[in-house]
Amino acid sequence: MKSGDFRNDSAEERLALFDFAFDHAPIGIAIVDVEGRILRGNDAFSKLVGIPRQALNGTPFADFTHPDDLQADLILFREVLAGLRDGYTIEKRYVRPDGRIVEVLIHVAAMRDASGEVVRFISQIEDVTVHKEHERQLAEKAAQLELAMEAVPGGFWHMDVAAGKFETSDRLAQFIGGPAAAKFDLQRYLDKVNPEDAEAADLTPLLAGRVDQSVAQYRLDTVQGEKWIRCDRRLLRNPDGTPRRVVGVAIDFTEEYRRIEASERNSETDLLTGLLNRRGLINRFPQMPSADGWSLLAIDLDGFKMVNDAHGHPAGDKVLVETAKRLGMIVRHTDLVCRTGGDEFLLVVAGNLASGRAIAQRVVEAMRAPIAIGAACANVRATVGGVWTAMKDDLERLISQADRLLYQAKVAGKDRWEVSALCKNHDRTA
Repeated sequence: MKSGDFRNDSAEERLALFDFAFDHAPIGIAIVDVEGRILRGNDAFSKLVGIPRQALNGTPFADFTHPDDLQADLILFREVLAGLRDGYTIEKRYVRPDGRIVEVLIHVAAMRDASGEVVRFISQIEDVTVHKEHERQLAEKAAQLELAMEAVPGGFWHMDVAAGKFETSDRLAQFIGGPAAAKFDLQRYLDKVNPEDAEAADLTPLLAGRVDQSVAQYRLDTVQGEKWIRCDRRLLRNPDGTPRRVVGVAIDFTEEYRRIEASERNSETDLLTGLLNRRGLINRFPQMPSADGWSLLAIDLDGFKMVNDAHGHPAGDKVLVETAKRLGMIVRHTDLVCRTGGDEFLLVVAGNLASGRAIAQRVVEAMRAPIAIGAACANVRATVGGVWTAMKDDLERLISQADRLLYQAKVAGKDRWEVSALCKNHDRTA
């Protein structure tokens, strides 16, 4: 006899093994007669129905089956007796003596005698109460989410990272292409994104697993015209940490965007950093006094895009806020500090050319210090291009000259500064 082969064991030994497995099984097991009465149940089954094992013997399963579930169970039970099936599986509810409802999954098999007649049933019973409650909660959340999405224009999409398959929900497809539109794949969806916003819509940092979530804003071509979309994206990972799926919800926030845009146009302050915006700079510069002239310094952050790609836009926002703080500490309160957009800043510093160059040097040095973004650090640098003028000049002309010097500094290697005096002919600096 091979090890583990019980075919040659005596009937007494086989029965002992069956009894041990029956009594110690982690799920409920019951033997039922052809009248539907419990002949024997194990401890797990006794705990499920809330009836002591001794009291179970002779009890019809109908006594503790929920009335609404009994008929379906009896129909299947009788079909086995009639020879129409060998067994069945059914979900139903037990009602315990204390009134508590237990939801179970039951697998029933017929036990036949030598002539093929059904003489007993053996049932395996699993408690699925927690699982069913989880299913109900998920269904409720799905219903709530569906109702919420019906109240706002937009929809969902998801992407299987391994398969490279992207698909929008029906609702998002209809928002983009109209009532008869089919679901969009990735290329068709990206074709609808304004080319100027392609970088914002890029999923590469998520697909590569560099970030777990991000928020993007971009313009999308729809049947109702171009819309501003706010897209919340989240990465789901496999147990080993590799990217599995990216899910996103895209919501039309065009009206909100226009309100914010109008508010910023009418405001003098950048909402993120608290610095002056371009409008504020234009309004304040004419009133800025100085007996020694003014230096206008254009500042651009080097490596900022890498921070956004590697850590997400919230981390990029932290870098911008910290940059604003450092710039404010370098200049006097009478000088002007402005964020013109993205990672671009302007300083207007009262004083002679030497003082403007000194401030430019301090800006470059200050931005070499790492910036904490949660548990990580961002290493960005600043390049500065500036122009000094002895007399108030057209601000846009000064900005244009400073931008030209900023470009020259970047070409020369970044992480440096270039500040010159404005020539009288305004066509070049010296």
